[in-house]
Amino acid sequence: MNFQIKDIKARQIIDSRGIPTIETDVILESGTIGRASVPSGASTGKFEAIELRDNNNAYYFGKSVKKAIENIEKVIKPLLRGEKVYNQREIDIRMLEKDGTKTKSKLGANAILSVSLACARAAAKENKLPLYKYLGGMFGLTMPIPMMNIINGGAHANNNLDFQEFMIQPVGACSISESIKMGAEVFYELKKLINSMGCATAVGDEGGFSPNFKSNNQAIETIIKAIENAGYTTEEIKICLDIAGSELYRNNKYNLRGEGIELNSREMIEYLKLLVNNYPINSIEDGLSEEDYTGWEMLTKELSSKCQLVGDDLFVTNFERLEVGINNHRANAILIKPNQTGTLTETINTVLMAQKNNYGVIISHRSGETEDTFISDLAVSVNAGQIKTGSISRGERTAKYNRLLRIEEDLKWQF
Repeated sequence: MNFQIKDIKARQIIDSRGIPTIETDVILESGTIGRASVPSGASTGKFEAIELRDNNNAYYFGKSVKKAIENIEKVIKPLLRGEKVYNQREIDIRMLEKDGTKTKSKLGANAILSVSLACARAAAKENKLPLYKYLGGMFGLTMPIPMMNIINGGAHANNNLDFQEFMIQPVGACSISESIKMGAEVFYELKKLINSMGCATAVGDEGGFSPNFKSNNQAIETIIKAIENAGYTTEEIKICLDIAGSELYRNNKYNLRGEGIELNSREMIEYLKLLVNNYPINSIEDGLSEEDYTGWEMLTKELSSKCQLVGDDLFVTNFERLEVGINNHRANAILIKPNQTGTLTETINTVLMAQKNNYGVIISHRSGETEDTFISDLAVSVNAGQIKTGSISRGERTAKYNRLLRIEEDLKWQF
């Protein structure tokens, strides 16, 4: 085996929204190639690491990533050539030191992450191991329970729903294959119901339907009916919400335009409590804005015993922000998106911090995705227990589910 990095090649590819992103190949002296691509979010947190784009309006209206690719070719490749690819932590630290900024704004978080993930994949291939086994060793065995986004709203759809995601979680399933079956059957029934209501069954960015329902409550109640029509109960399949509170927060108020109401933090917390009391909701993501810290502390105190409270924009997969949140009792779970932080090492460090402090961990995709299935292996390797990768439609979403099915077959393991 020859683990030395011989070459690194990067190219511009297209994500699921038709926007350019980066795909990188790390090539070893042995000829082994590790390939990874990076996604991009539509609803992005203020404190995320910065993806570098060209801002040349004459080319993809400024969205191209040629500068980030140039940084890989001219800066990162000379930096890492000859390095042993399994030295993941050292590789990531060298790139971070070369960038020298907190936000990865010099080289670009998208450039750094694509190389970081491609190195891990190359090392796994050279070791003749599946990626989840290389990352997790003999202890990465937990198949995650999926959160399936079946109705899109907010920044992910062109409709009047305020909440960004309405998800189902098949908590009663005993395997990934069964959870996917349960979710798909509810998805079929939901389509029939939406059709019968005279609404369109077009899908949003993450593969869920995007009908113009009258209210968030109507969306939840229609999902409950779809669960029942598919032959399941709300004990077997729970509802999860992504409120995307930062998108609703203006002038210290939560503006729910679809509902025709404006709420302060206290009123928004009461609104969320009412939803949890009235419906089978077991998880709320970003119930409040990323900077409504006092509100988050109140929300956690009042609702954490009844519901998983997930910080996405609040934490942005950032070790320091999570540490502050833990110390101040904000949320009780974290969404993990590698492109929010920029390297595999930082991602795993944040996961370990969350697990050490009994915070729930959900490995997540982005709304602008590629066919890369890295997050499926990552979820298993770190024993996250939960994964968000969209609906049961659109190839960039189903690719992640199909990878989990293959891992399950390999493990012969049930969660």
